[in-house]
Amino acid sequence: MNPIKNIFISLFVLLVSTFIFFAFSSKPTIINEYSPENGYNIYAIDIPDMLDFSGESMPIHIPDIRERIDRELLVNTYWQSNGLLLFKRAQRYFPIIEPILESYGIPDDFKYLALIESGLQNVTSPAGAKGFWQIMKPTGKEYGLEINSNVDERNNLELATVVACKYLLKSKAKFGNWTLAAASYNAGVAGISSKLERQKVTSYYDLLLGQETGRYMFRIVALKEIITNPKKYGFNFSQKHLYSTIPTYKVEVDTAVTDFVKFALKFDLNYKQLKIHNPWLREGFLNNKSNKVYYLEIPKKGYYN
Repeated sequence: MNPIKNIFISLFVLLVSTFIFFAFSSKPTIINEYSPENGYNIYAIDIPDMLDFSGESMPIHIPDIRERIDRELLVNTYWQSNGLLLFKRAQRYFPIIEPILESYGIPDDFKYLALIESGLQNVTSPAGAKGFWQIMKPTGKEYGLEINSNVDERNNLELATVVACKYLLKSKAKFGNWTLAAASYNAGVAGISSKLERQKVTSYYDLLLGQETGRYMFRIVALKEIITNPKKYGFNFSQKHLYSTIPTYKVEVDTAVTDFVKFALKFDLNYKQLKIHNPWLREGFLNNKSNKVYYLEIPKKGYYN
């Protein structure tokens, strides 16, 4: 074989071998994940040294408790769109809820229970619970709410908050603390009682529970922490971004109303606007078969025209 040809072949093999060696053995460049120039970053959250619900401490020194509150802080911090909506709605509806809680001696922290129950919206659950406080039909009727095809007072925020207060006071009397009273709002008084007895414990944080009730208090406490400290958790907004409460006055109705479209026009409103402020009305009329007195919320002039 030609010696010169052998030299070229050897050089070619050496070059190819060198390329393959460096291509497959060299380590990739590691990008610093905390570098701002790399764009959007996700950060772990420091768990506060102390968290509580209604003055009752959460035992965050216990490993599983710490992990569970960590989960809810992460989920609610990084679900940014939902978080911002909660801030906006809280500005509108907390001022309605807070004085009712106070009048019944219910701790202010229970407004966050309504927040996790419904996102401060008149929603209906798959089980049929309705309103901001997600009240079931039998419970609503037990506490005096009118619920039929014409009217559903579970969607009346003021009346529903009163029902929630009465339920919580009864639960507090049963369990002796607000944490178990709040948990019973989700699982029922009988449900919590049976689990405490079966598992031979006295604290919510010592119970082994299903996922929904097991996350319940952690979700409430996490949202309390985030809503109370927005900038700490990366939420930035000014007052102009929040939803303001629209002032209203009450109009007494003690007869049937045949047409709420015409009724609304008397107050320079349209039907949609009347329903926004009175979502407990289910029909375009009110038959008032019970001959009771209703109070309709009418927005003050200047907010819709």
